Amino acid sequence: MQIFIDSADVEQIKQAIEIGLCDGITTNPTLIAKTGKDNAKAIADICAITDVPVNAETVGISYNEIIEEGSALADIASNVVIKIPMTKGGLRAVAYFADREVMTTVTLIFNLNQALLAAKAGASYIAPFVGRLDDISSEGMEIIQEIAQVYEYYEYPTEIVVASVRSPMHVKQAALAGADAITVPPSLIDKLFAHPLTDRGIEQFLKDAGK
Repeated sequence: MQIFIDSADVEQIKQAIEIGLCDGITTNPTLIAKTGKDNAKAIADICAITDVPVNAETVGISYNEIIEEGSALADIASNVVIKIPMTKGGLRAVAYFADREVMTTVTLIFNLNQALLAAKAGASYIAPFVGRLDDISSEGMEIIQEIAQVYEYYEYPTEIVVASVRSPMHVKQAALAGADAITVPPSLIDKLFAHPLTDRGIEQFLKDAGK
């Protein structure tokens, strides 16, 4: 399973690259705003340090807005993936970009029907939001299992990128559900390394080495 770093901070991304935990990058307007840069500048700075897929989200909602913004973002670098909301106009834009071999991610996916439509439109990736489903007392990971099963059955090439990840348990469940990738905020990376028995074992090794 691939790990996509959920950040627009170049230094955070560099750290993930250095330890081999950056198969892709996801950004959104909130993450971009934290950098103090405009969308195009932030994406260009990220693409300057890596050739993994870099998700750049359009701000406009209408078909024409998405086409205009997405085309400009795609011109920044060949590894830019246009992140598009799950709407009728959004899927129309996905089909437009698919015809031109521009990668896209359909975001804000919350059920199997939406995932099916995104795949049929030609999306490279989809981003189901498991954490937000959990917030409304729905089982987010059940959706991932359903989508993975249907995509495999119909041999859709669209990859599942699990988003709105809140905990190490989400990472484990996504892997077991058959997700292709998962978006991980930098704050969660350290938690994935941690286990009390690992810490205890290292402590014992150091004591033994001292003897």
